[in-house]
Amino acid sequence: MLFSVMDAIHQRRSIRAYRPDQLTDGQLQAILEAGLAAPSARNTQPWHFTAVQDQALIGRINEAVRRRLMETAEDDAARRTFSNPDWSVFYHAPTVIFISCPPVSEMKYAQTDTGIAIENMALAAIGLELGSVVLGMPRAAFEGENADEFRKALHFPEGYDFMLALAVGYPAAEKDAHVVQPDRVTIIK
Repeated sequence: MLFSVMDAIHQRRSIRAYRPDQLTDGQLQAILEAGLAAPSARNTQPWHFTAVQDQALIGRINEAVRRRLMETAEDDAARRTFSNPDWSVFYHAPTVIFISCPPVSEMKYAQTDTGIAIENMALAAIGLELGSVVLGMPRAAFEGENADEFRKALHFPEGYDFMLALAVGYPAAEKDAHVVQPDRVTIIK
């Protein structure tokens, strides 16, 4: 199915349930190419993408996130959520793309550029009839005791750290579009 850019933008959803079927190599390559094609300040391309389909590694990172969030949860309801053994920060997606970049102190627009790249990838996923969700919560794994182990396992370049992750797969659930708030726009002529 061929989507226009506007169709892809309007059809993109944050999918939070996935079938276990793995992406094809061609699908993964197309998503990564979309990220690499993103614009960046002064063409610095400050990102590094690590695509993970190894379920054991995804599971270890998920468990580290879960443990860290249980430690830092501010209320019992949150602790109960994170203590559920079926809880997954990645929503059981078969592929997770971790994006790392240098800190703002070294590259002022690295985080903004990374955000642009991940949206390119999310839109490419829609064009491939896949779902995705952009995730910041996996950062917790990079604040815990296994942080260096995960940076090494994910091949983050020296001086780079976790910025965002993109869970990708075949949706196992539908999701309605979010309500648009047109009052968040001002036009000055």
